[in-house]
Amino acid sequence: MCTHNAPKSTQQRTTSYPTTPSQTVGPYLHIGLPWPDGPHVVAEGTPGAVWIRGTVYDGAGATVPDALVETWQADPDGRFDHPDDPRGARARPGFRAFGRCPTDAAGDYGILTLRPGAVPGPHGDQAPHVDVSVFARGMLHRVVTRVYFPEEEAANAADPVLGSIVDPEARATLVARRTEDGYRFDIRLQGEGETVFFDI
Repeated sequence: MCTHNAPKSTQQRTTSYPTTPSQTVGPYLHIGLPWPDGPHVVAEGTPGAVWIRGTVYDGAGATVPDALVETWQADPDGRFDHPDDPRGARARPGFRAFGRCPTDAAGDYGILTLRPGAVPGPHGDQAPHVDVSVFARGMLHRVVTRVYFPEEEAANAADPVLGSIVDPEARATLVARRTEDGYRFDIRLQGEGETVFFDI
């Protein structure tokens, strides 16, 4: 009869392992997540297409060359291509509602899209806006903000989200500036003139 050493079932291992350190969201997302037509919510030459361009700045006012900007929006009729919107998006060939653009060496990004329509909400219509997520080095989580449009003064004044921001200077960080081919929307992650971000 052969014998062997049986496992010591009565002994429990008490080895403890150190906690895994927290990881930031960058910089590798800047390398792995973009795709070639990511900045194009619609194709070049689409009637009514506008560029939303800007620069991402850190708390010291330096540009962030390895951030990632994502956008999500309703179509020009204010409809989302999402199961949570029972109205459903209207068929718009080539409009995908979602954009993704890494910042370049100067911290700049650009998204080509169509201006969205007003969106019904539980506390009244929300003014036309584009939802924006920013991922960048040194951040444990994305930050989320919105782009509103300067032409929509009446709708912006009645928007419940903009209206919840008491400080007019802070509220102004969510309104883009008109440019020749679209809009300018700079994003300041911290510090003076910090963009308003939402806790979601």
